[in-house]
Amino acid sequence: MIGTLVNTGTVLVGGTLGAVLGDRLPERVRGTVMHGLGLITLVVGMQMALSTENVLIVLGSVLIGGLLGEWWRIETRLETLGDYLKTHAARWPFLTKGKFTEGFVTASLVFCVGPITIMGSIQDGLTGDSQLLLIKSGLDLFASLAFAATLGMGVTCAALTVLLLQGGITLCANAAQRILTEPMITEMSATGGVVILGIGFLLLDIKRVRVANFLPGLVIAPLIVYILSLF
Repeated sequence: MIGTLVNTGTVLVGGTLGAVLGDRLPERVRGTVMHGLGLITLVVGMQMALSTENVLIVLGSVLIGGLLGEWWRIETRLETLGDYLKTHAARWPFLTKGKFTEGFVTASLVFCVGPITIMGSIQDGLTGDSQLLLIKSGLDLFASLAFAATLGMGVTCAALTVLLLQGGITLCANAAQRILTEPMITEMSATGGVVILGIGFLLLDIKRVRVANFLPGLVIAPLIVYILSLF
């Protein structure tokens, strides 16, 4: 849970500073920092991917998971969910003042609806390794600065969404650890590393990858390990 708590704190700090400083943070500075975090994300993804004991398991997990993700249109559904929440959030009285609604909803979606949130929380819950969520904290710090500069304190309140969602996923992953063997966790992490590489490409503007569609691979990996263990 340390990664989630740190991430929540960075959103609070970044959102507050952004609302106070306004648009004084230069675009070139934000771009440089984002690219630096993108490079680090690639390094973490590669380390995770290379932890595999059998690259064919990772290959099968990524391909099958990608096919399932495209079939279920996960990426598209997440985008649709974001549009729906943004459209209907104004129904709640406490979100209707000024740009508070737009700031709260936009920040919540950016910080919580994405593969790095899911992967980082799962990794934290399964292994106690918070490095991915700590990288996400860096991303969210500067993203919250940028959003709050134009949208105000609604961005700061998105920290509550981060705490509830990431914390919930982490706790669920921790409970699932009881039924997962070490080889299953290893191959799940390696498959997740491939997904993280896709996120790095996005941050660096190298290639638009529909990363969310590969998330089913995280479930496929331990299933393949289990099936192989029967023979």
